[in-house]
Amino acid sequence: MKSLIEQTELRYLITFIISMAIAYTLTPFFRFLAIKFDILDHPSTDIKTHKLPTPYLGGLAIWSGWVISLFLIRFLTHFPTGTLRSLRGILIGSSVIVLLGLVDDILPKGLGFRKKFAVQTAAALVLAWFSIRLEFITPPFVAVTLSVIWVIGITNAFNIIDIMDGLSSGIAIIASLAFLFIALPSEQIYVNFSAAALAGGCLGFLPYNLSSSKKIFMGDTGSLALGFILAAISMGASYTELNLIGLVAPVLILAIPIYDTVLVMGLRWSKGQSPFLGSKDHFALRLEKLGFSRKQILAITYLASIILAVGAYLVTRLPVIWATGLFVVIFLVSLLVTHRLSKVKID
Repeated sequence: MKSLIEQTELRYLITFIISMAIAYTLTPFFRFLAIKFDILDHPSTDIKTHKLPTPYLGGLAIWSGWVISLFLIRFLTHFPTGTLRSLRGILIGSSVIVLLGLVDDILPKGLGFRKKFAVQTAAALVLAWFSIRLEFITPPFVAVTLSVIWVIGITNAFNIIDIMDGLSSGIAIIASLAFLFIALPSEQIYVNFSAAALAGGCLGFLPYNLSSSKKIFMGDTGSLALGFILAAISMGASYTELNLIGLVAPVLILAIPIYDTVLVMGLRWSKGQSPFLGSKDHFALRLEKLGFSRKQILAITYLASIILAVGAYLVTRLPVIWATGLFVVIFLVSLLVTHRLSKVKID
């Protein structure tokens, strides 16, 4: 039994490495295509934080690494039937999301939020059709409805937080590994393989995103796909073997994108602005106003993501009273952070 487990874990590592290598190799190719066909992010509004036109399409490299690595590892692994079906569901749904993001990146004015929500709803329903949904809720209609809301919310949260180099992809790496480690004891193998592949793809893209000379953005193509895949795999792991508080584990793992989305939308509402229009109310930009450099902001965000991921793991392993206490502490800290950030004036 031990050798079988070790063999399976080795395959997760191989999946991670293959995905990382593919994304790292393909990112310069997609950068070339973006420049050739003028698929660039022009800093044409005050909301943009970069100074020069920057190629999009990095998201295609991440997604390609994810897809190809899973396809290749399929020939090294005897996936159970349920695992293959679940992977097909995520593949089909994420393909729809990638196409949505690609169209939004290519069109000069992008797509309106209503069209985006409609397509995202269809992709989320694909997951439900393949039985990827919240399992602890009944009746099924309510479970599907809440699952769709969860998928759309997380998909857009990663799009909203993608306002600084390395932010969205770095958080996605940490979140993917967190889901992998929590899901390792479970039999939902599709969660483990998907998480390993996504972490590898993001890591292969990250050096170019942080580069000064070969910079490329993931675009909506990437940020929407990251959110969608993470939302899907978050519904596949088991969190409540020891206590029901474990249900908050996915929220903790994805807490920073969720937090930034709630913060931005809440501040926009308070100003009488539409929550669906862009603004500089993001927590990262507020930290920048406080005097932190972008490298420091990334370090702070990554550290916070790791702490939250560890907290998520602990709430699935601790007795209910300790798990509840830990969650309450995290919630209170978030309120203190929100109070401080809300005082920062944004131009």
